[in-house]
Amino acid sequence: MPTDIRLHIETREPFAAGTSFGEVGPYERLTGRVAFAIDPASALYQGVVDLDHVPVNQAGRVEYETTFSLLKPVDLARGNRRLIYDVVNRGNKRLVQFFNDAPPSNTLDRPEHAGNGFLMRRGYTVVWCGWQSDILAGDDRMTMRLPTPVGEDGPITGRVRAELIVDEPGIQSLPFSGNAYTRSYPTASLDAAQATLTCREYERDVRQALTGWQFAALDAQGQPVPSATSLYVPEGFQPGWIYELIYTATEPLVFGLGFAAVRDLVNFLRYGERDADGVSNPLCQGEVRMDKAYAWGRSQSGRFLREFVYRGWNRNAHDRRVFDAVWPHVTGAGRLALNLRFAHPDRYPRQHENHLYPSDQFPFAYTSCIDPWSGRTDAILKRPATDPLILHTQTASEYWQRRGSLVHTDAYGVDLPDHPQTRLFFFASSQHHAAPNGPPQAGPHRQLSNPLNTSPFLRALLDRLDAWATAGAPPPESCVPRRSDGTLVTAEAVSQAFPRIEEVECPAEPSRLFVQDYGPDFAQGMITNHPPRVDTTQEYAVLTPSVDADGNDVAGLHTPDVMVPLATYTGWNLRAEGYGHKAMYSVVGSYIPFVKTQTERQERRDGRSSLSERYRSKADYVSRVAHAVQELAAKGLLLAEDGDRYIETAMQADILPYEQDTVP
Repeated sequence: MPTDIRLHIETREPFAAGTSFGEVGPYERLTGRVAFAIDPASALYQGVVDLDHVPVNQAGRVEYETTFSLLKPVDLARGNRRLIYDVVNRGNKRLVQFFNDAPPSNTLDRPEHAGNGFLMRRGYTVVWCGWQSDILAGDDRMTMRLPTPVGEDGPITGRVRAELIVDEPGIQSLPFSGNAYTRSYPTASLDAAQATLTCREYERDVRQALTGWQFAALDAQGQPVPSATSLYVPEGFQPGWIYELIYTATEPLVFGLGFAAVRDLVNFLRYGERDADGVSNPLCQGEVRMDKAYAWGRSQSGRFLREFVYRGWNRNAHDRRVFDAVWPHVTGAGRLALNLRFAHPDRYPRQHENHLYPSDQFPFAYTSCIDPWSGRTDAILKRPATDPLILHTQTASEYWQRRGSLVHTDAYGVDLPDHPQTRLFFFASSQHHAAPNGPPQAGPHRQLSNPLNTSPFLRALLDRLDAWATAGAPPPESCVPRRSDGTLVTAEAVSQAFPRIEEVECPAEPSRLFVQDYGPDFAQGMITNHPPRVDTTQEYAVLTPSVDADGNDVAGLHTPDVMVPLATYTGWNLRAEGYGHKAMYSVVGSYIPFVKTQTERQERRDGRSSLSERYRSKADYVSRVAHAVQELAAKGLLLAEDGDRYIETAMQADILPYEQDTVP
């Protein structure tokens, strides 16, 4: 066999203090490590960058390992025989948080970590493993350990670009990665003269060269000491400005093995009986096995899945599917540029931040289309025998910041036909994160963040996805903004239609996308142009959802909070004054409550109707929410338990009676 797998199960204990989840019963939590020994000459690993530079063992195998964890019914026969793989996000588990309304946790070792128990009551087995090899240990993150590739003449080196932005004053030193949880590529020389550091306020501004900086970190006394992985700027980083370091790095990682780890582990858990040492597959009990395997990933993890499918990793050694269905969530049009020498999988482009990193490259759509700039015809789904079903969901933030329209339009912004194996859903007026139980928050942005919770849609759509993969019963038709019906428009059109609101300004444009040239060897996993060359004559059309008189999105799936609104909810938020205020702030949305009365609205010259003009009474408001719940439930887009929660929340809402100026 080209792959040997060895499971090292280190802990096996009750989940949620032994809580019994309905007819499924109690769950158990397993954690440990997975050791892989692979044949680098096998076609299964063809194309993994730098695999040919990795030392092999005496048997000619490349060895590496990853941490893994799983939650399973104690009695597998009482579960639904469905494996759902949660692609960890920067080493962090997210599935249970978003589907169970649970607090975020990587340990999942307390009763409250089960949340509302949705996944467990349905009987799912949940699996995680590390795949991002530059994630550092800590906070129980899932990590991966790889050997270091070595060139024929010694250590491999190459030019690397690191971009840094800070959101608070007084910061003088940062690791090249920009955070404490991601490994930085060490510089091959501490001589700053062999590198360049520039800064600029906005992405399109001219770069200004900096002097006096050092390869250094601050010690306990706040003094700079030489460091091969940190940057020191004596005057401090100016908040909101873009700092760009280009230097010669060493010690790359074989990131492409992250795809292999996911495929080979899930394939073993689904089809294998015993590992290379004879250890039993924990998901195989007698005649009970996993009948279906699904994968879900949000943001970075969803881009991992889009690239995983596009590059053909969903096929195992026996030409069978690894995943029956794959669900990329809040990815926009991006894929993960993982299989590169000196890759930066932690980074992703937005209008202001990391704008030139190679995540968003043609093809963007699941349906085949032509790239007018290269002349290529391509699609993410192009292997009918092993391509999975695709459920793709995204929020308003992805249209503004992550070029989400390109998932379902061509380069000119023309609607593409849906691929028969896909369903695309737009969660209207929601922001990228949309974590359950997340209140509006202030930050280095002008408006409070958007608190809309779209987890009820995730739960309902998981049921529909399972029915599709199991019984061929497809979910509702795709629901996204379209050019053909006028709900997918330019940013200028949104600005013109957006209501007048005091101290609220629309973005002038989304995160635009021009053709980027990373060098002649980019297709082989090497970036040689730092920064990439940008051809502003070749631009992909990036469009945004149209808005109604309240500034809320017209198309897409609307939660009851948007159907019966108390506020304007957007997928964008502009940076605060002094923090690059002309640009949008990352993938954070805005929450702009309606004023209470007509008098207040007139005083503020607010273009939106006040609460007292919208709703006759508290009972009127609750009745409308109940009607919205019924409408969504009838379409199979809202579970009964979530409908009850919406109505209960509406009954507790602090609105009306006000001093009424007008009765609607």
